Amino acid sequence: MDGETATRQDERLQFGARVVAPENAAPEVHLPQTLRAPSLPVPTSILTPLARLGPVLRRSFDSELEHGTAFVFVPVFIALGALFYFSAPAEPGLGGLLLATGLLVALSLALANRPRLRMALIAVLITLTGVLAAKFETWRAGTQMLGSEISTRLTGRVVRIEQQASGRIRLTLDVIATERPVLRYAPDRVRATAREVPETLRPGDSVQGLVRLMPASGPVRPQSYDFAFNSYFDGIGAVGFFLRNPELVETADKPGLMTAAAAWVEGWRTRMAQDIAASIGGPEGAIAAALITGIRAGIPEEMNEALRVVGLYHVISISGLHMALVAGTVMFGLRTAFALAPGFSSRQPAKKYAAFGALAATAAYLVISGAGIAAQRSFTMLAVMLLAVMVDRAALTMRNLAISAVIILLIAPHEVMGPSFHMSFAATAALVAAYAAWASYRERRAPRRQASKYGPVRLAFTTGMKYVSGLSLTSVVAGLATALFTAWHFQQVSPLGLVANLAAMPFVSAIVMPAAVFACLLMPFGLEGLALYAMGMGISAMNSIAVWLAERSAFDATGAIPLSAVLVLTAALAILTMAGSALRWAALPLLVAGALLIATRQLPHVFVSEDARLVAVDLGDGRLAVNRPRPSTFTFQNWQRAANAGDVTRPVEGDTGPLSATPADDQGALPFQCREGLCVARHGSGATVVHADGERTASTACSYASLIVIDDATANSPCRGSSVTVITKRDLARRGSAEIVFEKDIAGETRGTEASNGTEAGVRNRTSARPALHPKIRFAIREPYRPWHAHRQYSREARGLPPWQKSQGE
Repeated sequence: MDGETATRQDERLQFGARVVAPENAAPEVHLPQTLRAPSLPVPTSILTPLARLGPVLRRSFDSELEHGTAFVFVPVFIALGALFYFSAPAEPGLGGLLLATGLLVALSLALANRPRLRMALIAVLITLTGVLAAKFETWRAGTQMLGSEISTRLTGRVVRIEQQASGRIRLTLDVIATERPVLRYAPDRVRATAREVPETLRPGDSVQGLVRLMPASGPVRPQSYDFAFNSYFDGIGAVGFFLRNPELVETADKPGLMTAAAAWVEGWRTRMAQDIAASIGGPEGAIAAALITGIRAGIPEEMNEALRVVGLYHVISISGLHMALVAGTVMFGLRTAFALAPGFSSRQPAKKYAAFGALAATAAYLVISGAGIAAQRSFTMLAVMLLAVMVDRAALTMRNLAISAVIILLIAPHEVMGPSFHMSFAATAALVAAYAAWASYRERRAPRRQASKYGPVRLAFTTGMKYVSGLSLTSVVAGLATALFTAWHFQQVSPLGLVANLAAMPFVSAIVMPAAVFACLLMPFGLEGLALYAMGMGISAMNSIAVWLAERSAFDATGAIPLSAVLVLTAALAILTMAGSALRWAALPLLVAGALLIATRQLPHVFVSEDARLVAVDLGDGRLAVNRPRPSTFTFQNWQRAANAGDVTRPVEGDTGPLSATPADDQGALPFQCREGLCVARHGSGATVVHADGERTASTACSYASLIVIDDATANSPCRGSSVTVITKRDLARRGSAEIVFEKDIAGETRGTEASNGTEAGVRNRTSARPALHPKIRFAIREPYRPWHAHRQYSREARGLPPWQKSQGE
């Protein structure tokens, strides 16, 4: 029976079986070993990841678009446009910009069915928007800049009064008239200091006095802070000092309504700052006045330096930190007050009311602090976040940060060139990204034991550790994000910055700023004394920490950072903070490239000031030689940080003959030796640097010098036919300060010294019988001039004229 069943099953299976025709396999052919083609190994370990990279990038890009990351990059492209405009070698034409904008708009509309190409065109269009915004702001500013130093009798209306730590008083004046001589192109606003001013002087009053005016200087070295650029956009056409104390005068020119209102607010701020400083006293009083009113002129320089060294200077510069602390204090106070009325809180949106109150408080703080550019930027950022709370949106998001950045860049594009803008947005973007990453991590993490089940001791300990950990993480993230821009703008970092912020910020957050808020609220009633006392105690603790750590801080100079490295690392930072997908890995090669650019940088060998009076040579081993026994402190310290040199070697009075007669190969770097208007130093490469007070003195160094700097605008080259490079006072007056790097020149080659704008500086190197050292010069200012530098061409030095001297008949 079983056999029959098995047979029937086998028959059914045979009907459904698949019939496969047999295949005749081809005979295998064995080639001789000598005839076989060589086999090439396929690097599958490399090709496979690369083959997968394309789809991964496309998916990541699409994911970023779905999450709205494209809008977050809008301010980045606007900033690129503004950077292009302000860094361009010549003024971009308005017609060409408008034509390009129109073409891009037409193309983006025509390519609606090509989304990726259309997006690229929109990115270029946004960049052009930044260029146009920067050009419009430059036209709108239109500051009349003084061209040359001059003394004149000036009548002006007081805009601002600032008491400096040195005891002098700095006045910002709107120019009403000038006489003896009358300035044909007088600036509209100047800033001048005086020993004393009338006791009753207030903003809005008119003063008259003999004043020495000077044009705003350029950068102390290429790519450093440009005083002329910032003065142009601040509306300051000249700076100077009163030769005699100014006097109060009555003028027929009466101020308008807006001018009178601004003068009243400024007078109120000035009186408030004076009362705060007098109530607290000492450096603490000056810092308290700066924190509330934004007037920082009274802070002693040694205190400023200590705060800079330990990374606490951001505390006294009104920024997002102060706005956030004011808003947080007010919002917390209002929500606490609303909580005391449960009926009201249950029926009304108390959180929105508190956010509105915080917005009003920060607006008042903006007015009290003087509405500086940094304060305006911080207020804009905070206002966007508070408005988001009022419309039931998340406050701390990258999108809100992008909105505030767009507003700021369209209103004041020149801010993109300053350190405050860079550091503020870098820190905020990094903190927002870190907060988002932490929130995502907490959502994925398994739930832990509730804090309410802890005992009181453990609860207090856990809460304290969370506070310290949060403060530490905030300091680390913000410090890492801003370190690049600190090194770029100031050539220094704060080795003890984390320690200083961990120690000092609790005093600032918990005592100083809340006390400042209460002091402002109680001032109308004359009850601010206790709040100011608490504020002074908190500032005193911060100052003690800063001074103690500054005395123990290591040398913090980083040397000059290449612009290429800054751009690459900034792109990496933008990708890290703004991307939320695998695109973040694209920042890794940029970080490596930026680090390599910094590691392979070439630091300057020689620095020359724009007035041709100061020259410094890097001697190596952390030493910087200078040709004057008492150099300008600000300029020389900037050069020290750029050269990464901690020690200064001052000139030695003596015969320069032995130094000039010794062959370059026989001795290394030597400091300046000066005699009878001639100073000679030697760089470690063997190049000889000479500073001379005139053409005749310089001619004695033509036989051995590699570089000669002549402090005379009327001088011509005294070394025609030789291989020496000459820079005169006229060259520096036109093109600003200079940095020089010595490069090996090819024997017998004729080469010229090229300035940053491609024009010759001084005398060209000519054919030499032996290999020479070619000075590669980079000036701070290029020609043709941009609007903020156009005034330089009118100075006597730039025109090759000697200093003005009063004739006997005058």
